[in-house]
Amino acid sequence: MSDARRARRHVEAFLEMASAERGAAKNTLAAYERDLDDYVGFLAARCVDPLNAGVEDVRAHLADLAAQGFAASSAARKLSAVRQFHKFLYADAIRTDDPTAALDGPRRGRPLPKTMSVDELERLLGAAGDPGPEPTPRARLAALRLVCLLELAYGAGLRVSELVSLPRSAARPEAAVVAIKGKGGRERLVPLTPVAKQAMSAYLAALKETGRASDGPWLFPAGGESGHLSRQVFARELKDAAVRAGLSADKVSPHVLRHAFASHLVQNGADLRAVQQMLGHADIATTQIYTHVLDERARAMVRDLHPLGDAEAG
Repeated sequence: MSDARRARRHVEAFLEMASAERGAAKNTLAAYERDLDDYVGFLAARCVDPLNAGVEDVRAHLADLAAQGFAASSAARKLSAVRQFHKFLYADAIRTDDPTAALDGPRRGRPLPKTMSVDELERLLGAAGDPGPEPTPRARLAALRLVCLLELAYGAGLRVSELVSLPRSAARPEAAVVAIKGKGGRERLVPLTPVAKQAMSAYLAALKETGRASDGPWLFPAGGESGHLSRQVFARELKDAAVRAGLSADKVSPHVLRHAFASHLVQNGADLRAVQQMLGHADIATTQIYTHVLDERARAMVRDLHPLGDAEAG
């Protein structure tokens, strides 16, 4: 068997493990595959096999990524895939060592999540819910659907893939929570706000009036292959509403709504563990990035309430 075929077989074995044992999502597996194909290709150009690659080969790969102009965050993600690959080879006794064990990753600052203020969200909701001066039934339905999507995205902190694929059962009048199957097949229960429930009821009533798949399996039915609204359509409608609200379209996205949900909860005193559960984060460290709002609040308290907090105080 050639070195290239053997290396490919090991990559495929790693991907199978990540899928079967870790429950990695399809997008995650695709990213792993791209990053490892790049790594294996780089090693092949150096006449090196993953089974005998050393720490200097991995460092050379990182240097090559930097030379190609990859940002530190992208290089760190690629290195993460390489680390996991070598840990897999070591754990399965395919290699007797792990060349990445003592390797430092590229330094990068952890960016704060983009978010929105309550005022900006209210403006966005106002623009989303406006069907125009002479609304047709179709325009009214589109506006009610977008408001419903916004209330669920901001009110429940759903990922966009979770949001657009919500089942019709999520809108049951008696439902106080909705069961979400998130990344890696992990399930969680997310509370529904009264406003979100009202938005769902209004939207479904309008959907029934138009006779458009009002009894199908999806809360947001559409004519595509999946049968439900695509994330691309939602993102486009969201940006259009942002422009109508006088907001920068670049500042508004489905993921920003999720960040706003978490940031506003933490800012108002929510327990970080509870926010972690609602977001579906596997690790509390991922949720801890939202503590930046606590730092900002503490600085504001010192500035506004401490007798020496005002630099101009005499």
